[in-house]
Amino acid sequence: MHADRTNRITLSLLALLLIAAGLGAGAASLGLFGRATEHSRLMANPAGRFFGAQGEWLWPVLAAAALIVVILALRWLAAVLFSTDRSADLPIPRAGRPGRTILVPGALTDAVAGEVGSYRGVDTARARLIGDPGRPRLVVTAVLEETADLAALRRRIETEALTHARTALDNPDLAVQLDLTVTTRRATRVS
Repeated sequence: MHADRTNRITLSLLALLLIAAGLGAGAASLGLFGRATEHSRLMANPAGRFFGAQGEWLWPVLAAAALIVVILALRWLAAVLFSTDRSADLPIPRAGRPGRTILVPGALTDAVAGEVGSYRGVDTARARLIGDPGRPRLVVTAVLEETADLAALRRRIETEALTHARTALDNPDLAVQLDLTVTTRRATRVS
């Protein structure tokens, strides 16, 4: 389950439901459903009488439905809190040689972040691999100093660090997302 998409859809549907309920209550108070609903009491209605008359079986059914909603909400919360889109260990192809080579994603991402972070003009750098291990995507986030040459740093990251990552994975088509932001504070390190 992709948590972000599910969250947006669920919250949008809930918002539409609440907006519709509010608009319906407002319309009833203005008499748009007839003069009888304009001045009627909230609890003096057919639905309230039905709940009162059918309480023996209706309340346990509503409690069971509420329990199902709670279970679904807990599952949704667990998916949001504990799901990850990070990639698992990556198999490295070995042409014509026996054996199997596995690359731990942290080794590659630490190397990429370290290399990008060492460039002059870069304040901080982070990297992570996300997606399927067969088709991972490398996400590199770098915070650049205000005085840095953005175009030159971008070019250097693409031609050096990202090329090294693609070579390490033996995947020249490795999808990369490069996020560059500029900070106004000056770096305290000496390059």
